Amino acid sequence: MADSFADYRAKARELDGRDPLSGFRDLFHVPEGMVYMDGNSLGLAPKAAEAAVNRAFAEWRDLGIGGWLEGTPPWFHMAEEAGKKMAPLMGAAPDEVVMSSSTTINLHAMVSTFYNPSGKRTKIVADELNFPSDIYALESQVRLRGLDPKEHLVLVKSRDGRLIEEDDIISVLDDTAALAMVPGVLYRSGQLLDMGRLVQEAHARGVTIGFDCAHSAGSVPHKLSEWDADFAFWCSYKHLNGGPGSPAFLYINRRHFNRTPGLAGWFGFEKSRQFDMSLEFDHARSAGGWQIGTPAVLSASALLPALEIFEQAGMDRVREKSLALTDFLMEIIDRELSAPPYSYSAGTPRDRTRRGGHLAVEHEEGWRICQALKRRRIIPDFRPPRVIRLAPVALYNTFADVAETALALKEIIDNKEYEAFSPERDAVS
Repeated sequence: MADSFADYRAKARELDGRDPLSGFRDLFHVPEGMVYMDGNSLGLAPKAAEAAVNRAFAEWRDLGIGGWLEGTPPWFHMAEEAGKKMAPLMGAAPDEVVMSSSTTINLHAMVSTFYNPSGKRTKIVADELNFPSDIYALESQVRLRGLDPKEHLVLVKSRDGRLIEEDDIISVLDDTAALAMVPGVLYRSGQLLDMGRLVQEAHARGVTIGFDCAHSAGSVPHKLSEWDADFAFWCSYKHLNGGPGSPAFLYINRRHFNRTPGLAGWFGFEKSRQFDMSLEFDHARSAGGWQIGTPAVLSASALLPALEIFEQAGMDRVREKSLALTDFLMEIIDRELSAPPYSYSAGTPRDRTRRGGHLAVEHEEGWRICQALKRRRIIPDFRPPRVIRLAPVALYNTFADVAETALALKEIIDNKEYEAFSPERDAVS
């Protein structure tokens, strides 16, 4: 097996040598001596972000309130400008995307707009593998309508605890469904759902549908407008590398621009008259109309350089390298690490059309193996009950990173390094 890993290292050098995106690694702060495989939780810092934040601070220092119109870019239009940069990554028109709030607040904003239970149509369709925060929010939205989530929130079951079948979602889109809201990529297993098919089937049954794209934005191309999705929302601190707690985004299909936002706020007012201070809410007829509060300028300033990197790299090239990286990791696991004594398995679909940007590597000692990886300065994350999530990010990870991570997985079992750690999880895993 030692010889085989020498072969994988040689293959990694060959693949890195002809990687068209290799130069983008230099645009990020990659901690020295670290293999960072956790970009699906928090992306690394673009080098240009530091200067951008410093510039925004200097504008605040030197211009005070003048920065709202004299900043670079003007703070007053920053959310819309970020939306224009984000839109091509999501397959949307520039005015269909806006930077706004946080992921869960945007979920509430979307559901409060599009969930209008009436007659038999009272149910929200979601799935049991969705990120728990989404379920908490959906339950609260059902309760706000005076309904019982146990009856009116339908969670589609997984057949194996890893994946959700599109057929199972479609099967419950009946005449009792008012709204469907599912993820683009499942956060634990990395499964990519067929969003286009789900939109088509939902609309054929008279059901409004939207997506949580937190784990798909920046890792896979989207065609939200072509698919005719009703709405979507996502964060920017994972694959998009916007920084911890960076602002989120929302998408509204232009068919819905004349709807009244379910959660109204002054930053959703028509921009040219926002400072008229009218008590009658006249929202912008664009995604901007669903903004609620003032954008976080200092945080947003770090995000804009990250979006410019995607403009340079191109989402199709990012996706192709991402798939190649996860292909390589899955190949090593399947060939070298699946049999005893290693017993690793990949819980992510092999089919490229069903795979997002990270792999769910499963092992009964997943938590303690994660700790052993971190001691080696290889950074994964853990999701219960047994998932080691590994996200080789196209913009800054290399094929050599993948080979080194796979070899570490082998040696941690060979040397029983995981036994040095408690099975009790930390507060942040």
